[in-house]
Amino acid sequence: MHLKILITAGDGIGPEVTNEAVSVLKEVASLGGHEFQFAEKRIGGTAIVNEGSPLPAATLDAALNSDAVLLGAVGGNEFNSLPPDKRPEAGLLQLRAALGGFANLRPAFAFKELTVNSPLKPEVVEGADILFVRELLGGLYFGQPREWNKTTGRAFNTMVYTRDEVVRVARIAFQLAEKRRKKLTSVDKANVLEVSQLWRATVNEVAAEFPSVTVEHQYVDAMAMHIMNQPRAYDVVLTENLFGDILSDEAAVITGSLGMLPSATIGGKVNLYEPVHGSAPDIAGKGLANPLGAILTGALILRHSGGLEAEAAAIESAVRKVLEEGFRTPDLARGNPSAAAHFTVLSTTEMGAKVRETVKTLLVSA
Repeated sequence: MHLKILITAGDGIGPEVTNEAVSVLKEVASLGGHEFQFAEKRIGGTAIVNEGSPLPAATLDAALNSDAVLLGAVGGNEFNSLPPDKRPEAGLLQLRAALGGFANLRPAFAFKELTVNSPLKPEVVEGADILFVRELLGGLYFGQPREWNKTTGRAFNTMVYTRDEVVRVARIAFQLAEKRRKKLTSVDKANVLEVSQLWRATVNEVAAEFPSVTVEHQYVDAMAMHIMNQPRAYDVVLTENLFGDILSDEAAVITGSLGMLPSATIGGKVNLYEPVHGSAPDIAGKGLANPLGAILTGALILRHSGGLEAEAAAIESAVRKVLEEGFRTPDLARGNPSAAAHFTVLSTTEMGAKVRETVKTLLVSA
């Protein structure tokens, strides 16, 4: 397998965690005889400082000529005074739009070893494994017209979806559900919103193409409660843009740390991959960052851009094994102070090395 992977490490802890993910991917390539070609470009705050733009033309060109893009994180308080279209986050939004990915995959899972880290009871979260499929290019975030009229004191956004936009993201969600536990929950607000009525009708239409998948519909407010009460009841959750943004962040408490969660944006010219956590500038450069979300994001690259399911699964198994053996980054060790003596707390690079060694052991013995 040959893959061209662009690394846009970005700001804060981004360079630290992406470095560990790349090291694991290089280990996989070496063991499997694959050729992964890595290039690096700036995005976000570091690009503003060095090149005057949150998304330099060279970065965008390199992204469009890659097989996958791995992003670290963007943002920093020092850029908050800039206009919205000049901030680091604007570079990410521009990149997403240019790559054209419309389906954002956000897993929310509970490792048995980390159930004590969640604010929810262990018996509630243990065994939970949800995959959110969030439509990413439509809805309120992109609908026109939109305006904030400071003179009149009036502002408005427009929620818009077309049938075709719903069809394409629904098909991806159903295809993923077929490979998992064959259950799909579609989230909407069809009792109030016409857009949601279109959404629900279209999901039902697409469901006819996937008879092996069980389909249910939930209102977004009810779903927000159900995720906290009974997360094990859900498999693939399909949502529009705004609802998916909120629900997938809420579901992060299942895992117990944002540092554990990967994501992928697929369906466009080039897939974009990024851990869910932010740039965390307060801990940048201190070796405290949790690289596991970025490493698990690397597994998604192998699965969705490389078709390397066995290698992706090996990375995921390695992360689980490292946790089983009691290794933690500082954010994970805080979750269970009564058992802290049984943990070995590792730095960012030490955790990356531990996962890399474990991946090697798993792949060599396979």
